[in-house]
Amino acid sequence: MPKMFDKSYVQEKVDVCVVGAGHAGCEAALACARLGLKTVIFTVSVDSIALMPCNPNIGGTSKGHLVREIDALGGEMGKNIDKTFIQSKMLNRSKGPAVHSLRAQADKAEYSREMRKVLENQENLTIKQAEICKILTEDYNCYSGEECIATKKITGVMTFTGAVYECKAVILCTGTYLKARCLCGEAITYTGPNGLQAADHLTESLESLGIEMRRFKTGTPARMDGNSIDYSKMEEQFGDEKVIPFSFSTDPEDVQIDQVSCWLTYTNEKTHDIIRSNLDRSPIYAGIIEGTGPRYCPSIEDKVVKFSDKERHQVFIEPEGIHTSEMYVGGMSSSLPEDVQLAMYRTVPGLEHCKIVRNAYAIEYDCINPKQLYPTLEFKDIKGLFSCGQFNGSSGYEEAAAQGLIAGINASLTIFGKQPVVIDRSQAYIGVLIDDLVTKENFEPYRMMTSRAEYRLLLRQDNADLRLRRIGYEVGLVSEEIYTKTLHKKKMIEEEINRLKNTVIGAAKENQEFLTAHGSALLKTGTNLAELMCRPELSYEKLAEIDPKRTPLPDDVIEQVEIEVKYEGYIERQMRQVEQYKKMEKKKIPADLDYNDISSLRLEARQKLIAYKPVSVGQASRISGVSPADISVLLIYLEHYHRV
Repeated sequence: MPKMFDKSYVQEKVDVCVVGAGHAGCEAALACARLGLKTVIFTVSVDSIALMPCNPNIGGTSKGHLVREIDALGGEMGKNIDKTFIQSKMLNRSKGPAVHSLRAQADKAEYSREMRKVLENQENLTIKQAEICKILTEDYNCYSGEECIATKKITGVMTFTGAVYECKAVILCTGTYLKARCLCGEAITYTGPNGLQAADHLTESLESLGIEMRRFKTGTPARMDGNSIDYSKMEEQFGDEKVIPFSFSTDPEDVQIDQVSCWLTYTNEKTHDIIRSNLDRSPIYAGIIEGTGPRYCPSIEDKVVKFSDKERHQVFIEPEGIHTSEMYVGGMSSSLPEDVQLAMYRTVPGLEHCKIVRNAYAIEYDCINPKQLYPTLEFKDIKGLFSCGQFNGSSGYEEAAAQGLIAGINASLTIFGKQPVVIDRSQAYIGVLIDDLVTKENFEPYRMMTSRAEYRLLLRQDNADLRLRRIGYEVGLVSEEIYTKTLHKKKMIEEEINRLKNTVIGAAKENQEFLTAHGSALLKTGTNLAELMCRPELSYEKLAEIDPKRTPLPDDVIEQVEIEVKYEGYIERQMRQVEQYKKMEKKKIPADLDYNDISSLRLEARQKLIAYKPVSVGQASRISGVSPADISVLLIYLEHYHRV
């Protein structure tokens, strides 16, 4: 291994250094630069900016919510996928609106190219191909009256070649590159994803700063030559007839394009037999892999072993782009040897004569235990050092981008001397994601799911702009023009709901005939249109027949009106739950509180509270091992603490 250059020199003085240019790094760097800070983003390869090393899509169940929220706050991911998608589909349409999620198949090369173009043309932002090997700090003392536990402060970063970039904040977005190694059976290559250079030197620097590191693992399936696939044996999967854009700023007419098809096929017992008979050659089961893998995105080996009762598993064949014949084999991630991969893939209907372009592989990498972070994504012990993405122990492009945006916003606000932004669990999926990472014990790569959001009826993907535009505007990432449009949309929704509630119709003949025609119960007394719309068989569109005074409204306004009216009772109940939740979140815990002084706390609770250093009683209540009784003790102690 080559030695690092031992003569350092100051290359440049900037405001923010962003380490890594994946989905987290892009959002973080753009946020800082757009807020007026001189920013440099480092990457081991400028060709890997916004790379999609695994699945070639953006969004999906719960992940679509994150992309919409990123867009509402002023991020870039939604806009970029709207420019580069090749198929789009709204998932879970047969279920309620809380779990509707947009998913778009991307032309992955175009996605990366477009995002790079955005970065290159962003004022205040410089792209630099270099490996960061050291984080530079100095001792830190809190300012008078400032609550903090940090003992060090960021001063800059050093590259492998010895260049020093002095800065006020560093954002770590290293993804799966730190000490990465890829495994395909017995073959091990010490590279990052897609054969790109790994980052081998930064871990040592982080550990010297007292940062707790972990070893996680993820994987990806093979890519096939599309010309070797027999699609006639598969089920064709089409996109939506009417495409809904990810970005609230995208004109819906601009995304009505000719879409490509994806394909569905299945494994079978023959596939499973080949896998079972070769488990001893799988790095996962041979004990070669040290890292912990994602539970909710298992390899095909894990599926066959853990779900042995299943006769088949879904396999999605998805195009990697328009200008390539490479096809992604979704659902069959693996680290089995190449010969076993080819044998098992060729048992799948339609893949009997397939040719592998890129082998499937598992990848191990270093990441951190995110309990070391505040909800702002700043390290508790190192002022000015922020962390986001897979480096925080999460998985997925969307989770990474969401964290990157928040880290970028808060790094900027810290430099400006302003209060940071903390989005809580009742405001957004982003809040759920970050709170889960920094509060709960995560022993495997974290994946966002709708079931993790307890207030998901309020946190729908369709209303992300109404929930979060104000925050984006106040931060400075959303323009006044866009924010004004959002306020106008909100006003139209409220006015139309009020009009429906105040428009009363009686049991006139034409109204009864309308209800009969739609299989709805007849009226015995007068009722308003909002109450009628709550009937499952009726909708806003259908009621137009007996509502002649209505004026035309945009589709997104009508969607909100319908949801707010039909689910009003459930929404009000969740809002009452949120009120109780916020009471606990408002009870702040001093950063320098010594839990050893609270003698009535159980030992386990005291240890957990010391380890996690929660910022509020609400956060403390969500830490595993802290009971309701412990929270009662903490509340009593805090009441006395604030009196003294």
